[in-house]
Amino acid sequence: MAVKVIKEKCKGCSICVKNCPFEAITIENKIAVIGNACTGCGACIEKCPFQAIEEVKKEAGETDLSAYKNVWVFVEQREGKIMPVSIELLGEGRKLADEIGCKLCGILLGDGIASLADDVQSYGADIVYLADAPELKDYTTDAYTNVIFKAINDYKPEIVLLGATHIGRDLGPCIAVKCQTGLTADCTKLEIDEETKMIKMTRPAFGGNLMATIKCPNHRPQMATVRPGVMDKAIADTPKKGETVKLDVKFADGEIRTKVIEIVKSMKEMVSLTDADVIVSGGMGLGNADGFKLLQQLADKLGGVVGSSRAAVDAGWIDHSRQVGQTGTTVKPKIYFACGISGAIQHIAGMQSSDIIVAINTNENAPIFEIADYGIVGDLYKVIPAIMEQL
Repeated sequence: MAVKVIKEKCKGCSICVKNCPFEAITIENKIAVIGNACTGCGACIEKCPFQAIEEVKKEAGETDLSAYKNVWVFVEQREGKIMPVSIELLGEGRKLADEIGCKLCGILLGDGIASLADDVQSYGADIVYLADAPELKDYTTDAYTNVIFKAINDYKPEIVLLGATHIGRDLGPCIAVKCQTGLTADCTKLEIDEETKMIKMTRPAFGGNLMATIKCPNHRPQMATVRPGVMDKAIADTPKKGETVKLDVKFADGEIRTKVIEIVKSMKEMVSLTDADVIVSGGMGLGNADGFKLLQQLADKLGGVVGSSRAAVDAGWIDHSRQVGQTGTTVKPKIYFACGISGAIQHIAGMQSSDIIVAINTNENAPIFEIADYGIVGDLYKVIPAIMEQL
């Protein structure tokens, strides 16, 4: 909704100014002026005693929001395997769709991946939009953007969710621009407004020092990329069967401007923090890089992996792939050991959803103890060997 001031009726009383929750109204020459900060919440319309503010009526050519329905999840697959974040989004999308009262749909792109449509349905999708073509074997921005944009134009989803992976962070903005809609990036929470039924998208802002909740009231679809590891995964229901809609995939000459010549996989150790049930993380309290050898021993005993705070990565003690936190990987293991980690808010934002948090630190006032289920004040070089001895 948008609002405007009826100048002939406005008395310049400033009641609207005082009641605007976004400080978007000013008085200029004794007339109220609506600024760019206006969200169209309508609070000023209700408070104006002279009925001098009204809702702007929909003009010809504007988006008909009522034509959009259903929740879509971009199901990211690589080499025929559905990425974990997509399974998380199907689980969250199911909740959103049920609350709105619409269908959950997955959109799946690739080459020779038709069989994955059944898997997507087993995770709760009522409809799977399938684009199966040789041009879609490897991800390219142009090909994936154009196919999904055309599908959005044809089927008009109300909400589109993507994982905040390397692909999702590239693809999401490109689709949003073509659709002329907004995109909230790197979300950690999604919920439905009970009154408007719009999606409220929450993400860390200002370096993680506060959480911003964002709406997209005037454009569709409402789009968000969501951090891997923050939502609960959908549980497969094998007997469930939905509908598969095959998309017509055609590309004009020169429409795909890039070509994948070769895929070179890194030879370094691959760390899957998002899938780990146990993570043993270290920070500057280790004292030096050798401390991670002790953490690796504990992780090995527990069948887990080693993580790290940003400070330890910046110090060059461990690879960035191990970093847990707002600027690293968001994780949700069954057990999280924070060893020598003080608990900066950026780190906490990336691991606070862990089932059990065990903190080991010499500083009893460290912020990490505020969220820990078990806190051990002591030297980690004595505590960890004692834990391993018990194990």
